[in-house]
Amino acid sequence: MTTPAASIPDHLAADDILAMPAGRRMEPLLALAQDLLTRPNRDRGTVEAVVQGLVELIRNCAGDSRQRLAMGEALGRLGDPRLRVPEDPAYWSTIDAPFGEFAVGRFPVTTAEFRAWVDSGGYDRDEGWSPAGLAWRNAGHSRWLTLAQAPDVAELVLPNQPVVGVNWYEAEAYAIAKGARLLTLEERRYVVRGPEKRPYPWGEPFGSGNANTREEVLNKPCAVGLYFSDRTPDGVWDLAGNVAEWCGDGSDEGRIIHPGSWMQPSMASWAKALEVIAPETRSGDLGFRLAKDA
Repeated sequence: MTTPAASIPDHLAADDILAMPAGRRMEPLLALAQDLLTRPNRDRGTVEAVVQGLVELIRNCAGDSRQRLAMGEALGRLGDPRLRVPEDPAYWSTIDAPFGEFAVGRFPVTTAEFRAWVDSGGYDRDEGWSPAGLAWRNAGHSRWLTLAQAPDVAELVLPNQPVVGVNWYEAEAYAIAKGARLLTLEERRYVVRGPEKRPYPWGEPFGSGNANTREEVLNKPCAVGLYFSDRTPDGVWDLAGNVAEWCGDGSDEGRIIHPGSWMQPSMASWAKALEVIAPETRSGDLGFRLAKDA
């Protein structure tokens, strides 16, 4: 009979679990992670061991979509070491396109990133906002943080998930604050397609289990970098699914997005897909990604 993880010291439980074959390790590791999340005081060594164990399983593509979702959520709550910030060179992938070289964020902007900017007073620094953005901000509309703190959206705003519910003006202001900009539609298409002109980051056909779209029935965004097929050879992730993305194109009458997301069917994931929506729009499946000139 297996001894429950909660009845033995945490570090021993973690060591025993991590010594198991990969195929048997996932469920007990998740159970220990969930147990740690209920404790106000956690042993640091145990947390680090569990986190590294979860990262290893994710990188080895272990589990089905639901299991990977659970691992990503646990990792987000315990602290995801895969995440970077725009000031870190590892945040970026450099793309050499026919129309010029540029850098793009390897992941969509995460909740942790955006929340740090909000908490540091990003809304209050006028120099980070365009004239249209300032007009929107100063009109007294609800800000992202107010909406993100509602209890019914807690599962949409985990630290290592793409930030959602951000409108175009807020996304632009964050990009400016980081010395960056929003990815243009032309750039985004090239990132996905590459010189091979792929219809999806992995090529074709669309298949199943390759991206977090409606067909996966996760019904929410997942941690960045969970779907290993949804990445390009340049190491840019979550381009077909997970969240739709604001692009830098358009006007204050309508801004362009790429619509592929957890809410949308796979047909919205095609590299050339686009929609035009009002810049004030917010949605639980709409985020953004940074770019900058190389």
